[in-house]
Amino acid sequence: MKEKSKATSGEQQTDPTSYVDAVTELESILAEIESGDADVDLLSVKVKRALFLVGFCRNRLRQTDEEVRKLIQGMDEE
Repeated sequence: MKEKSKATSGEQQTDPTSYVDAVTELESILAEIESGDADVDLLSVKVKRALFLVGFCRNRLRQTDEEVRKLIQGMDEE
């Protein structure tokens, strides 16, 4: 039995609990689409969820990069 995507039409997008969860869900969606197993009626919902997850990952990476840069800068100032 196929696992349904967490996003359905009309449902508000929920943030994943972590970067790893977002990547795992994104990989699952991509594998389903690439294999041709995606339900055509839900394809746009899956693509929207994938775009949402990409944005979530980008933001998480950006935040982490900023935090690491601040930590390194603090070390250089000491």
